[in-house]
Amino acid sequence: MRNFRVKSKEINEHLVLLYRISLLMAFYSLCRILFYSFNTLSFPKVIFLSFLEIMKAGLFFDIQAILYLNVVYAIFFLLPFRFRFANWYQHFLKLVFMIGNGLGLAFNLIDIIYYRYILKRITASSIDIAAFDAGNIKLIFRFIHDFWYIAFMLIVLLFALSILYSVFKPKPVAGRNSLIFFLSGTVLLFGFIFLAERGIDRKSPLSNGFPVFYRNFAFLNAPEELSLVQNTPFSMISTLGKKDFGSKSYFRSEEETSRIFNPVHVPASGEPMRKDNVVIIILESFGKAFVGSLNPQFSDPRDRSYTPFLDSLMSQGLICTNAFANGRKSIDGIPAITASIPELIVPYTVTECKENKINSLASLLVAEGYQSAFYHAAPNGTMGFNVFTKMAGYQKYSGLNEYPDRVEFDGVWGIWDEAYFQYFARQINDMKEPFLGTIFSVSSHHPYQIPEKYKDRFPEGRISLDKCIRYTDHSLQKFFDTARKMPWYKNTLFVISADHAINSAIPEYYSSTKYFSIPILFYKPDGSLKGVDDQLVQQTDIMPSILNYLNYPSPYVSFGNSVFDPLAKRFVLNYLEESYQFLSGDYALYLTNDKLTNIYNRKDDPQLRHNLVGKITLPEEEQRMKAVIQQYMNRMVENRMIVGK
Repeated sequence: MRNFRVKSKEINEHLVLLYRISLLMAFYSLCRILFYSFNTLSFPKVIFLSFLEIMKAGLFFDIQAILYLNVVYAIFFLLPFRFRFANWYQHFLKLVFMIGNGLGLAFNLIDIIYYRYILKRITASSIDIAAFDAGNIKLIFRFIHDFWYIAFMLIVLLFALSILYSVFKPKPVAGRNSLIFFLSGTVLLFGFIFLAERGIDRKSPLSNGFPVFYRNFAFLNAPEELSLVQNTPFSMISTLGKKDFGSKSYFRSEEETSRIFNPVHVPASGEPMRKDNVVIIILESFGKAFVGSLNPQFSDPRDRSYTPFLDSLMSQGLICTNAFANGRKSIDGIPAITASIPELIVPYTVTECKENKINSLASLLVAEGYQSAFYHAAPNGTMGFNVFTKMAGYQKYSGLNEYPDRVEFDGVWGIWDEAYFQYFARQINDMKEPFLGTIFSVSSHHPYQIPEKYKDRFPEGRISLDKCIRYTDHSLQKFFDTARKMPWYKNTLFVISADHAINSAIPEYYSSTKYFSIPILFYKPDGSLKGVDDQLVQQTDIMPSILNYLNYPSPYVSFGNSVFDPLAKRFVLNYLEESYQFLSGDYALYLTNDKLTNIYNRKDDPQLRHNLVGKITLPEEEQRMKAVIQQYMNRMVENRMIVGK
């Protein structure tokens, strides 16, 4: 290492500090270029000129994060005492600098990969989710193994930063007496702290923050491009201590809001309740892009269907061809599917309102005499599913701990799907009818492995996940082969949904709406449910659809609509970066900071390239979007997520 030592040149101490801050800004800009280079498909509207604008705007976010991360360093650097120029103290300063900024660079690089999964920069809530997830440790080590080049890039950047840091060495300004030295140092010190404290606005990176020239980001072509403008340390710092929910007042009264959208569903059938069993199958990462029957337009053999069994089942059931997840993570999907609670801002289970009383399929059906159980083959505590299912009223949660042996354990994530689906079939066969059984698959998840005996049968596709999708589809077929022989099968409503979509390497699916495209299927073995529903459907529609089908007799709270209600005004609501994404009919609307910023015609403009704001108005759709948001936010804040609250 001696060969890499730099002979430092002594210059004015203030210029040294300015040089080191400027050095960090250059490194952050490099991280932004790397972030874009590895995720180019996710930003199809970015061209050279707009990327230059993004780089320019990003400098303001970078300086905020850098000032904040270097407050401690600046305090030690600017202490108004002359001992800070001693060699031992300068070595100490470098250590403080490298640790703090090494973490900042590390998170920037981690997001190069993690962004593909959640479509936003890591936030403070991401850390809460990680702490909430007992199954993370092995996955973290596997992440480092699979994406070793991220660690390599970090080492290179840290080495370069260390060398460049030492190019200049601070020396005191000549001619200053002790009193002036002390006073000027004190003023500079408090000035740096003031700038750092003022730089980060925890309300929103789009309002009142340091980058006043880019407050509205009119040059952005899509909400997700905000991820390019920001850096990960800023995203994390700006969300520390930020409340997830706040009351909305788009409309003056509850009555006015409820006339536009009312989440309280009051059954109108009057017919006796149908006590069919309900089995919900949640498939990990099964985006619509992988399902051949939903993509007849694909001609490339690499995009052939990886779900031949699911395709065959869809031809016998009610398939929703225009269906969407409400979030991008498993922890978003489970509340949406089982309790009709969408993910807005952050997952419900890590918000300050997570102790709210809620109704769910489990709590409502158990009150009608159903038994209920939730099965997940991953370690107990993974993504907090054991906690949420208890809150949601499931009578039983079964995870890896309850599985009888570990022969079929994949070594990282959970029990292989084929074995666990068979276990699930046997377990619900022992339940008393009517029952609600829910299973969440695991094998179509990073690290994208399948059992050794199937590696030749299910080869690689465009991406490593493709073979896992095919394996899980095979496991699903085996489950139905077993279930058909069991006495409860014919009297069961099956609902199949993905937990979320995932990037598929198919360009057609790289848009802010199609990022959420998934399959949703309602299947009844007697053939009574059959057909195609091409209207909008979202995961929060699953609970009211099941309850409607069963003629559930009592009122309940749901942020979705029944697919069996011909009068329902269908919509889809997502949260993407700092914007609410609302789909209604052929249109996609975006609300940012309570302002309608984008409108696209999804049918005529599937890649969402032509913003129609100012060219058309959709007052009914805009009002419905705001009504749904206001109902959700205010009910969360006021703990009114069940009827009678």
